[in-house]
Amino acid sequence: METRHLPTEINLHQQSRVLDINYDDGAHFRLPCEYLRVYSPSAAVRGHSAQTARLQVGKEQVGITRLEQVGSYALKVYFDDGHHSGLYDWQYLYQLGSGWQVRWQDYLVRLAAEGHARNGPDPFANLLAGGESPSELPPPAAA
Repeated sequence: METRHLPTEINLHQQSRVLDINYDDGAHFRLPCEYLRVYSPSAAVRGHSAQTARLQVGKEQVGITRLEQVGSYALKVYFDDGHHSGLYDWQYLYQLGSGWQVRWQDYLVRLAAEGHARNGPDPFANLLAGGESPSELPPPAAA
């Protein structure tokens, strides 16, 4: 059975455009707004299958205007480009945080394959250059 992790603290840093999330197992994630936007769980982004997913381009400067907790299981995110459909449940946010390197690289590869390029500095490179790790996972539990 999959372990379900719950956030203990969520902070939005609007100036740096980063969502900071701490989880009950000690994990700590810093998720750039652009990353959250291009990996939105909404049907408008994901589609109803892999074939109908829509690649998000031009989201380098996107910010978050509002966060709204939905029940005890998810976060609704309002982006300043008008997008606000889809719910980021706690497990999906955890997956985005723990798997950011693979997902971000996949996004960059898909952009290039479609003839697009990002316009601006890489948000993860900015975090790392500032001494902030995008993902801090807890040590593995002893067996």
